Amino acid sequence: QVHLVEFGGGLVQAGGSLRLSCAASGRTYSAIGWFLQTPGKEREFVAAITYNGDSINYADSVKGRFTISRDNAKNTLYLQMNSLKPEDTAVYYCARSVINGAATSGRVYNDWGQGTQVTVSS
Repeated sequence: QVHLVEFGGGLVQAGGSLRLSCAASGRTYSAIGWFLQTPGKEREFVAAITYNGDSINYADSVKGRFTISRDNAKNTLYLQMNSLKPEDTAVYYCARSVINGAATSGRVYNDWGQGTQVTVSS
């Protein structure tokens, strides 16, 4: 099991940017993803990247605005969020997949961080 900790969330105005980070307690050797959750709703896929970065997936809602990346030497995953919108407001979680595929389903992710709040004001 890998312990994941997210940080970098906060309050930003619409149109602004944030960079989320997810630090892992060890090497993951698999894909890692970002998900978001808003009150009363299930977690939604945001982006995922394979271990070597050779496959990346994004939710349609964030394509062109968010960029996922990872630094395996630092055991850290990133999510650069640009052109933020109020509807991006959510708790963002990173998660490690049981497979090395940039899967969009949360069911293949078994290690989850505690989440970091992102709030975008209009």
